[in-house]
Amino acid sequence: MAIIVITSRDNELDELLSINYGADYYITKPFNIQLLLAKISSVLRRTNSSNELKDKINAKDFILNTLNSTIERNNKTIELTKNEYKILKYLMENRGKIVSREDIMDSLWETESFIDDNTLSVNITRLRGKLEELNLKELIETRRGQGYLLKGEN
Repeated sequence: MAIIVITSRDNELDELLSINYGADYYITKPFNIQLLLAKISSVLRRTNSSNELKDKINAKDFILNTLNSTIERNNKTIELTKNEYKILKYLMENRGKIVSREDIMDSLWETESFIDDNTLSVNITRLRGKLEELNLKELIETRRGQGYLLKGEN
């Protein structure tokens, strides 16, 4: 979201408060319309390019589409369930590190209530099956007694 403040108040305190509250630009009247249009264009370019980055995360060996919870590789797309997506995204954020089962469950369910440990195992098994369809069979490694590791580099 982009915020441009256009106002007749031209003191520095108002400008500072506006910027601190999240405004991208503070423009006082009278203003040059060409300057306003250039600033609007600048803000739109910046926000659109940051949205594009968030829509698809390139993990080198596959692409995770955050808009529709799919993984893509070699022009093949596979849908993920909500939990499979969350697990894969969490592993991607911690790629190259061993992530404990407890950490994954905390990120998945964000609750103090007991979640059956087998539920995570089932979700990991399904995720591995979908990765195998993309020829990424060995991507998630189990470290016995420690957790899971998404192989590769960030």
